Amino acid sequence: MEEDLKTKTARVAKLYFDGYSDERPFDLWRSFDKELAKDLSLFITGQMYGRETIPHRTRQLITVAALTVLERTEELKLHLYGALNVGCDPREVAEVIFQCGIYGGMPVVNRALKVFREVLQERGQWPPALQER
Repeated sequence: MEEDLKTKTARVAKLYFDGYSDERPFDLWRSFDKELAKDLSLFITGQMYGRETIPHRTRQLITVAALTVLERTEELKLHLYGALNVGCDPREVAEVIFQCGIYGGMPVVNRALKVFREVLQERGQWPPALQER
């Protein structure tokens, strides 16, 4: 069973974070404690993010919303890559960030949009194709 979880963890990590060039949390954890890093990765990536109860797109939009309101911009950047990697449209992601303004205030929206713009620029997707209202 552990080999299956390792395979699933690797698959989900590749799905979400392919192309992300900054330091990933796993790499930071591993620099301090290799065994704990492995256990955390198997649980977080393999067991939580690997669940199929909700689609990966939905899971990433939820994560973007939570990290936006909590102002966790470094982690947000990682999950913005994940959202785009699993098929979220940039307009959907921006809409989720704007929605967070109701609960977290416009300063958190502004910070998150700056991070999102940076991600889109790094991926060669800036400016996004936006629909006129």
